[in-house]
Amino acid sequence: MAVKFNGYIYPYTEQVKKLPVYVTGIGGTELQGHIKRASEGCWDQILFCVGGSGCLKYDNETVSIASGDIFFMPRGKAHEYFPCEKKWDVRWLVFDGLGIEDLKNELGLTKPIVVTSGDLSSLQNLFDRMFITLKADRVYGNYLCSGLVYQFIMEFHRMVLSVPNANVKNEILIPVLNYIEDNFRKDFSVSELAAVSGVSQQYMGRLFKQTMNISPEKYIICRRIGESKQLLLETDKSIAEISKLCGFSGPGYFSTVFRRSEGVSPSEYRKNGKA
Repeated sequence: MAVKFNGYIYPYTEQVKKLPVYVTGIGGTELQGHIKRASEGCWDQILFCVGGSGCLKYDNETVSIASGDIFFMPRGKAHEYFPCEKKWDVRWLVFDGLGIEDLKNELGLTKPIVVTSGDLSSLQNLFDRMFITLKADRVYGNYLCSGLVYQFIMEFHRMVLSVPNANVKNEILIPVLNYIEDNFRKDFSVSELAAVSGVSQQYMGRLFKQTMNISPEKYIICRRIGESKQLLLETDKSIAEISKLCGFSGPGYFSTVFRRSEGVSPSEYRKNGKA
């Protein structure tokens, strides 16, 4: 269990402005109060709860935060959080750097994320090391902490991927699945799915495959094949018409993909199904 403490450090950052990542603030209190920030006053930060309970509000949503819960809040996102009981022990790390935007995009850290019931031991250890280092060395401490900040962010990302968290997955994947359902008859790119999801294409692809056990590209093809099978059996439309209606670039490509999926040509599938 984390040792409770009340303290914070806002280190001097001008000397580390050219580092990929660095600490701009770190602290915690067992008596966390009510914090409300507008979009212009919000920086990238990761917070975790080691005791008590509170609530996080953003985008008209309210999320309960209890011991073991961690949340990420990106810069520019208006939010507020407040205790639900007398003691709410929260630790926080605020960070910046020349490479932070690229890192966040690569990891999919572009919107608020809450991980529930996580193992805080690794985060707590990194947090303690950064706090002690910055307190002991006001001159070079932030240089020494740069690698620790990176480890802290990567550890949080590992928890996002490994801890079952339906809220995170649903928030990202449901808009993607809905977009596919509405547009699979058209020609569109996977980059459009990433735009819908609000995260990077790489992260969206990894989360999609992790959750659906199939890549977005293959899922789209499966959806088109499924629609074409229905049209082959229930209508008299030509192969060329069905190819176009199901979003394939041409009847030749449609026939190739269909045979690869079903083991027979579209014509044979129709004939066998109506026999």
